[in-house]
Amino acid sequence: MNGTKMKGEGDDAKDKKEEDVVHLRRTIGLLPAVSFIIGTVVGSGIFIAPKGVLMNSGSVGLSLVVWGLCGILSLFGALCYAELGTSFTKSGGHYTYLLETLGPLPAFLRLWVEFLFVRPAVASYVSLAFGRYVVEPFFTPCAAPTVLIKLVSILGVTFVVVVNCWSVTMASRTQVALTFIKMFALVLIIIPGAIALAKGKTENFQNGFEIDALTLDRLPLAFYNGLYAYGGWFYLNFVTEEVINPNRNIPLAIIFSMVTVTVFYVLVNVAYYTMMTPDELLLSDAVAVTFANRALQGLASVIPILVAVSCLGALNGGFFGAPRMLFVGAREGHWPALFSMIHIRRHTPLPAVLLLYPLVVIMVAKGEIFQLINFASFARWFFIALATLGMLIHRYRFPLHPRPFKVPLAIAVTFTVVCFFIVGLSLYSDPWNTGCSCALTLTGVPVYFLTIHRFCVPPRCKRIFNYCSKKLQILLEVAQQEVQTY
Repeated sequence: MNGTKMKGEGDDAKDKKEEDVVHLRRTIGLLPAVSFIIGTVVGSGIFIAPKGVLMNSGSVGLSLVVWGLCGILSLFGALCYAELGTSFTKSGGHYTYLLETLGPLPAFLRLWVEFLFVRPAVASYVSLAFGRYVVEPFFTPCAAPTVLIKLVSILGVTFVVVVNCWSVTMASRTQVALTFIKMFALVLIIIPGAIALAKGKTENFQNGFEIDALTLDRLPLAFYNGLYAYGGWFYLNFVTEEVINPNRNIPLAIIFSMVTVTVFYVLVNVAYYTMMTPDELLLSDAVAVTFANRALQGLASVIPILVAVSCLGALNGGFFGAPRMLFVGAREGHWPALFSMIHIRRHTPLPAVLLLYPLVVIMVAKGEIFQLINFASFARWFFIALATLGMLIHRYRFPLHPRPFKVPLAIAVTFTVVCFFIVGLSLYSDPWNTGCSCALTLTGVPVYFLTIHRFCVPPRCKRIFNYCSKKLQILLEVAQQEVQTY
């Protein structure tokens, strides 16, 4: 809808200096891209999820296999998205790929469900983890005040929003710094475990593949926990238009990041099992903190802070990437045009970033988000499966379409089948939450047909909305892009 307008304005923009033209800059090189993926993937999951993986896999050896397989599966998905990101040069991630391959309705539903509950729920969960790890060390062994945890969580969200509204460069540099800190935290866990293992401390690995406690209906839950810890590998695709030389840097960043994360995750779990028995790990609510008390007694107080920084990095990555989906959706006419605008001096998608802020704050203040996390998992995997299915259909329909990076067909088919299997299994194992997620997703269908497919909004409401949008545009100092960036 706005593409024609941008092209027309592009002629006028030629006479302006480069720094004065209003558009999103390509400022993300290879290192920020790698940091963006690693920093978003490595959140609170690796410090908490090992308990869920072990509980549902039934043995130490099998849990390590699950961690490795989850990493491989995530790498397969990331490779599929590398092909999508180099085939379709727009930002927007899932939304863009669904729009280009399966049409506007699935794309709008992805946009609708993302900002209705998925993104606020995920951001709230991570921010509350940040607040908990910052506050609880000051109150140990007593329980920390819930109000204080929520207040610190909101402060963390506010910091991330300010950074992402202020400057793309500042947000990417913040992500690089936070990524190095969280990788230091993982190294701090791996080294004591490696030293103990070298000294022959292997008793917890004896009979590591006992399967007496394994039941097939619980094994998929082990994969859910593992895949949660690997979540976030698709965020770089949200900012394709801001990546320098995307045909080279997107595949390189994805492959290097996911291989690195997989190796580190397996080594961290080996370190956990070296220093802790399976029973001790299952009794722990915060595995990394328990490990630190056992293996890093002099640095035990540092680990919660490092975990908090890790959560902050994941939060920053989410707020950096997700608003670009809304930005592109508005640019395509699937969301109010105000959200396709960027700040005239900061060159950040200010309205799209700010929309998320009150939704997350409200959800943090309410605190009851864990049910929504279950809803979010189904919606996320369902639309990822649709996106990779769309990629396969697009390959068949348009074999001559340029694809600078092409993932092997076997990998694409395997990942798509596994995704649909995960979705189908959730229908069987948790029909209530899955049914609610489906219902919430389908509420977008009438919205699409009433406001986009056939515009049925009363003229008076349209005039009021346009008036408010104009005033907000002036207040926020935002404007449409003056050049096409894809």
